[in-house]
Amino acid sequence: MREAVFNALTSLDAVAGASVLDLFAGTGALGIEALSRGAAHATFVERDARARSVVQRNVEHAGVATAATIVGGTAEQFLVTAGAFDLALLDPPYAFDGWADLLSGLDAEVIVVETDRELDLGPRWEVVRPKWYGSTLVVIARALRVARP
Repeated sequence: MREAVFNALTSLDAVAGASVLDLFAGTGALGIEALSRGAAHATFVERDARARSVVQRNVEHAGVATAATIVGGTAEQFLVTAGAFDLALLDPPYAFDGWADLLSGLDAEVIVVETDRELDLGPRWEVVRPKWYGSTLVVIARALRVARP
């Protein structure tokens, strides 16, 4: 699944040179994959201290630690002060129910959402590619930009 997602992102020119946000980082696998495919920098956000230690070990083992920033806290806390990203990777626990607030507060050009159910991404996002992989739905979407008069 990860290879298919990143192949699609590469075809959209969304990875090379990108600033990446791996929100709900877990082990950091998604952000590390982005870095291995040419992203310039990845910010990993994970609330669990043990998981952050795993991310740290994984970025070191993958040889991408200098292009990684690991941040503690919740996704919601991080987004209050976060800047813009080219690509955001969103793989929260399936029980996560804060999608509307998360997606309205996220500043990214392209997002990848992993979930176990259909989601309304809201008016800010245009779905580019939805695909089911067994019980997991992966949606790639682009930010819609509203022209100002």
